[in-house]
Amino acid sequence: MAHATQPSAAMQTVLGMLSLPRQWRLGAGPMVAAVVLFLIVLSALLAPLYVPYDPMQMGSLNRLQPASAEHLLGTDQYGRDLFSRIMTGGRVSLLIGVGAALFSVVVGMMIGLVSGFFRAADAVIMRIMDSLMAIPAILLAIALVALSGPSVWSVIVAITIPEVPRVVRLVRSVVLGAREEPYVEAAIALGSSMPKILWQHLMPNTVPAMIVQGTYICASAILTEAILSFLGAGVSTDIPTWGNIMAEGRTYFQVKPGLIFWTGAILSLCILSINLLGDAARDMLDPRLKKREA
Repeated sequence: MAHATQPSAAMQTVLGMLSLPRQWRLGAGPMVAAVVLFLIVLSALLAPLYVPYDPMQMGSLNRLQPASAEHLLGTDQYGRDLFSRIMTGGRVSLLIGVGAALFSVVVGMMIGLVSGFFRAADAVIMRIMDSLMAIPAILLAIALVALSGPSVWSVIVAITIPEVPRVVRLVRSVVLGAREEPYVEAAIALGSSMPKILWQHLMPNTVPAMIVQGTYICASAILTEAILSFLGAGVSTDIPTWGNIMAEGRTYFQVKPGLIFWTGAILSLCILSINLLGDAARDMLDPRLKKREA
């Protein structure tokens, strides 16, 4: 009997050592969101290895074909395989989302640190940020893409600029509270350089908030790219993205709703998964904001 229970006890010990603390455990919803997002990202990254057709290959004889063994989701108005285009287009859409999130967080963090710590620069910086926030984000993005031309990098920049003021305000609010802490005042009294104070003492306080904000920006950027492409102001139409696929399929929506439905479904799942993970990250990184259990 002792031999029968010993492996079980050993297994429980190993599982206990590998288990995460309670505050770091994901609930059922975020866990499902993590799995869904992982599958979407993996399928997009590995798309060139498994998609059956070239996403740009046209065929006049295969226009608007229904789903079949040859074409899993059918074809579009140009005879291109819809499944191949959706999987390949996800790479560009995710690149835009991640790129805009990274640039927004990095640029916004640097400006926010300066604004929150140096009182003389705070008024000027925040007035500039307020001016940018006064312009609707979509209109500003359309204007920026129109000035620089339709490309992946111009869309990333056009989405990043309206997001930077929101990051700056968030970082500034964190720094305003942290700069009055005793360890920051001690570092100033000891003659530490300003870059060292900003980098070693103040910047770490902003990391949890930036992780959460970065997830929201990523989801918003993916959606904004789809909106810009749908309005004809996004990435060039010769590059497959989720937004371009839906924009091109709207003319034939009544004939074949799948041209928009399947792309929109994956887009919605991706954005919902990112937002759920962002909420979970917020709860884990800031226990004060953790939702009350029912």
